[in-house]
Amino acid sequence: MSSPRPVRFRPHQATLVAAVVAFFGALPLATARWYLLPVLLVPLAVALWAWRSGTDVDDRGLRLRAVAGSHRIPWSQVAELGPDPRGRAAALLTDGRTVVLPAVRAADLPRVIAASGQQITGAADAQ
Repeated sequence: MSSPRPVRFRPHQATLVAAVVAFFGALPLATARWYLLPVLLVPLAVALWAWRSGTDVDDRGLRLRAVAGSHRIPWSQVAELGPDPRGRAAALLTDGRTVVLPAVRAADLPRVIAASGQQITGAADAQ
């Protein structure tokens, strides 16, 4: 029996489009002189970040994706989910660390909880 497909949270795709436009906009500058070629690395790095980073949520846990790898956090290590002061979603882990969930906003927390198969506990009692 296979696990249901994870719910994926990614940066807005307009970021990827903007990076492509910036790459083509920087081509005339970068090809004018050989030492200006590294200018093209900035839009390429932004495009790679927009394409690769994000958070995947399933019934086994959270998978935090970055440009150079990913990190899985099982639900047994998550003590609490909530918003941070900047409106992003964060997970408080059982070891006391707080991890910001890439591409997940505070408004997306109900979808994260629904994808986990968990129930909301203690939220109404704490307030």
